[in-house]
Parts: sequence; C-alpha cells; structure tokens
Amino acid sequence: MLGLLLIYFIWNQYSELAHDHNKNKWGYSLLGIATYYIGTFVGGMVMAIIDLIAGTHYLDESSYIILSLISLPFGLLFVWGLYKILEKKWDTKKIREDDSLDHDLLESNIEK
Repeated sequence: MLGLLLIYFIWNQYSELAHDHNKNKWGYSLLGIATYYIGTFVGGMVMAIIDLIAGTHYLDESSYIILSLISLPFGLLFVWGLYKILEKKWDTKKIREDDSLDHDLLESNIEK
C-alpha cells in the first residue's frame, strides 16, 4: 500500500512539472515512475556487488522487505535527480524564449 502511495506522489510531481512547462503529462509521469524502478534496480545491483566483494552473504539471509527498504533511497535519488535535470533544462529554455527586447510587443501582436 505504501508503494502505491509513493508511485502516486511521483506521478503527481512529474505531472505538475510537465503541465507547468507545456509538456506531455502522462509521458513524463510514466518516465518518473520508470525512473524509480530503474533506481531501485540499480540500488539492488550495487548491494549485490558489495555483498559479493565483502563476502557477507547478507542478501541471502535478508527478507524482501528489508531489501526493498534498503533500495528505496536509490530509487528516490534517481527520481529526484531526473526531476531536477528536467526542471533546470526547461527553466533555462523558457528564460531564453522570453529574453528578447521586443517580447512584450510580440506577445501583444500574437494575442490580437
């Protein structure tokens, strides 16, 4: 149940970001959710590599819930990173479009 709540919040934040920048809401929302799962997968791989190198066999003895909780920050980090990258990219693009001397004049002609 908590996983569904987390997915909802990821979907909501990416949807709002895409809406604010006139992008496809569903596409970027699904990209955010996919990024979360990719991040948890990468986190699991990192844990497995560390477990192999250290030779602790911790992953063999741990339950699924503990492994999910350990890989959760990796997924959230990936989601946050992609969100900040998209936000910065779209904000700088928006500033460049609005950075003309005749911007007000051009907008008033378009509205007529």
